[in-house]
Amino acid sequence: MGITNAHLLNIIDLHVCRDGAEILNGVNLAITRGSIHALLGLNGSGKSTLAYTLMGSAGYTPQRGEIWFDGENITHLSLYERALRGITLAWQEPARFEGLTVERYLGFGLPQPDPKRVLTALEAVALTPETYLRRYADESLSGGERKRVELASIFCLRPRLAILDEPDSGIDALSLSDISQLIHRMAEEGTTVLLISHRDEVVALADHASLLCGGQIVATGEPERICRRYAGALQKSKAGPKQAVGVQP
Repeated sequence: MGITNAHLLNIIDLHVCRDGAEILNGVNLAITRGSIHALLGLNGSGKSTLAYTLMGSAGYTPQRGEIWFDGENITHLSLYERALRGITLAWQEPARFEGLTVERYLGFGLPQPDPKRVLTALEAVALTPETYLRRYADESLSGGERKRVELASIFCLRPRLAILDEPDSGIDALSLSDISQLIHRMAEEGTTVLLISHRDEVVALADHASLLCGGQIVATGEPERICRRYAGALQKSKAGPKQAVGVQP
């Protein structure tokens, strides 16, 4: 796979092991600058492992392969160094912070205080600033509220690459349109988005989509086509282990 200026992120033959098992088995993926790229895959296919590896999380060091970001090999850079380059990750399960208000949490990472940006971010995820600025980012918030606050914090940062690991989890169908609008706004502001999701309506937001199977990217193309491939793989997996083993791209 060639590295071109059109691609912000290039993943080349990436192998990652966890607890003695190989989870990623030669992942190759290129993500275009300014695009929304969806990633689908069955549970256990390695989607979150890929997200944590790209972010540089502890314990997710590749055994082989390379990660290139904006023409730079970042394979061995720390999480902190990647964050400085504009990479951020929305965790599948948002963290809780005792004693920290939503207002302060959203202000973290900004080069200087920007109250207007904080207000805009809350409004972008359909949370009323008057209600949420002084609330604490802890267990007093519901799962859906924490997810929205985390997405608002990423919107605040204007990252170059946002890795959104199941941003729709814990979000009801009525709220899904708010999240969809937020992802579009991020892309319009120049953020490249790697969107990990199981929902067709979320994947439909993407410009391109890829299917991860057996620790490898087995198909990349139009989101609708990749969703059909994913649905086929899901049906076979439900049919039983013997059928699932036979799932081939």
